[in-house]
Amino acid sequence: MNSIHYHYIVDGEDFARAGEASSSLKSKLKQLGLSPDVIRRCSIAIYEGEINMVIHANGGDIDVDIFPEKIVMVLKDTGPGIPDIDLAMQAGWSTAKEDIHDLGFGAGMGLPNMKKSSDEMNIETEIGVGTTVTMVINVTS
Repeated sequence: MNSIHYHYIVDGEDFARAGEASSSLKSKLKQLGLSPDVIRRCSIAIYEGEINMVIHANGGDIDVDIFPEKIVMVLKDTGPGIPDIDLAMQAGWSTAKEDIHDLGFGAGMGLPNMKKSSDEMNIETEIGVGTTVTMVINVTS
């Protein structure tokens, strides 16, 4: 089965460029003529993951595969890992430092918003090694 593949590198040092991958993907999904709901959900999911990569993991890689029936987004970093996924999934819970909050980030909604926007989400994490989040958004119901 053929897919369209996009790869993005997230710079963990540059908050000014945070969101570029999600903006680029949104534009490409519009060009492909996908529904506004699918575009919105993909944009939210990838943006939240991208911001988490900048805040917590010093960046990482995002791979997006667009199939006729679904969009698969894989976000992989080599950050510190997530010590307690259940706690991290609670809305409002955050480990972001004060300087991150001062920039307007770190409200603790990243992972919950990613889950809410996806039809499927899987988190694989290892302390000191990194985290891989795979999200699937169905194009057709």
